[in-house]
Amino acid sequence: MEVLRNGRWNRLGGSYAKRFEETWARMLGARHCLAVANGTSALIASLNALGVGPGDEVLVPPYTFVATINAVLIQHALPVFVDTDLETFQMDAGKIEAAITPRTRCILPVHMAGSAADMDRILAVARKHKLPVIEDACQAHLGEWRGRKLSTLGDLGCFSFQASKNLNSGEGGAILTNSDELVEICNSFHNNGRGKSGMGFSYVRNGANLRITEFQAALLLEQLTRLEEQSRSREDNAAYLTSQLREIPGISPARLYDGCTRSAWHLYMFRYDKTRFAGMPRERFLKAMAAEGIPCSGGYSPLNKEPLLQATLQSRAFQRVFPAREIADYQARNTCPVNDRLCQEAVWLTQTMLLGARQDMDQIAQAIRKIQTHAGLLSA
Repeated sequence: MEVLRNGRWNRLGGSYAKRFEETWARMLGARHCLAVANGTSALIASLNALGVGPGDEVLVPPYTFVATINAVLIQHALPVFVDTDLETFQMDAGKIEAAITPRTRCILPVHMAGSAADMDRILAVARKHKLPVIEDACQAHLGEWRGRKLSTLGDLGCFSFQASKNLNSGEGGAILTNSDELVEICNSFHNNGRGKSGMGFSYVRNGANLRITEFQAALLLEQLTRLEEQSRSREDNAAYLTSQLREIPGISPARLYDGCTRSAWHLYMFRYDKTRFAGMPRERFLKAMAAEGIPCSGGYSPLNKEPLLQATLQSRAFQRVFPAREIADYQARNTCPVNDRLCQEAVWLTQTMLLGARQDMDQIAQAIRKIQTHAGLLSA
C-alpha cells in the first residue's frame, strides 16, 4: 500500500527494488543482486553480459523449461543439449566435455526442481576449457551445493519469481554475481543500455527494458519473511515422502547428488516403472492419482525435439548465421536417449503439496499403493 500511495511505481524512482536486491544478495552470500522482470529476463541479460551472440553455442540440459533455450535462441546462438542423468533428472556432467566445440561460449546448467546439478564436475570442466558458467537457479530458492547457495558458484546465477515459484511475486527475477563488471553490464542492459546513472537519455550499449517494478519488489520483501520456514517444511515432507516411496516397487524418487546439501524442492519428482504396475501406462497412472485426490503431472517433454527449435533453425535469421551443413551437424549431435526415457517415466508433485501436513504425505503414498494393488483392473 505504501508503494501504491507514494506514486513511485517504477524502480528508478523507488526504494523497494534496491532493498530487495540487498536483502536477497545478503541471504545468498553474493556480492551483487540485480532484480529484473522475470527469470527469462535474467537469463537474457546474463547471456548478453557474457557476449553470447550469433554463431555461438551454449551447453544446456534437455530437461528444463523452454525459457532456458529461448534465451539462447534470442541471441541467435545454438543451445547444445547435454543428455540427462536418469537418476537425478539433472544435466549429466560426465557428458559435458564431449559436447564442447570451438563455438562453445558458456555452460548453462539448470538446478532442476530446486536440487543442484553436479557443480563440482561442471565447474571443473568450465575451468579446464576457460568457459563461463551461468546457473539457471530459477527453481532453486535457498538450494545449496556443499553449503553454498545455488546461483553463487558460477559467474552468474538466475532466479525466477513467477507465480509457481517458492518465492513468488507473480512475475519477477534476479541475477546474482560476485563480478563488479558483469553486474554493471547487466544493470545497463536491463535498463535500455543506460550508463551508471541509470537515468536520462544517454546510452552506452544496446539493451532492453527488463526492470522489475516496485510492486513486485514489495511483494518479494514480504514473501522473504516466510521463505525459510516454508523451505524447512518442504524439506521435512520431502524426506518423509521419499522414505515411504522407496518402499514401493516401481517408484524411484529422484536422487540428490552428495554435494547437494539442500534442495529447494520446487518439485518432488519420481520415476514410474509401469512393469511393476501390471503394465499400466503412465497416463492412466496419473489419472488414477487424480481420482485419489493427488494431482500430479508427467513433467517436461524432450526439449531437443520441440517443433519451435526446428522452426527457429529454419528461419531466415538463423540461416544467415549458420550454413545448412552446420545446422545438419548440430541436429545430428542433439540426440538425448536417456532424456527421452526420462520423459516417458517422470512424475511430478508441485512444491505447494509439500507445504501440507505429514498426513498429506501419507495419503500420497497410500494412493500409490492402492493403485498398485488394483493395477491389473485399471490396466484392463
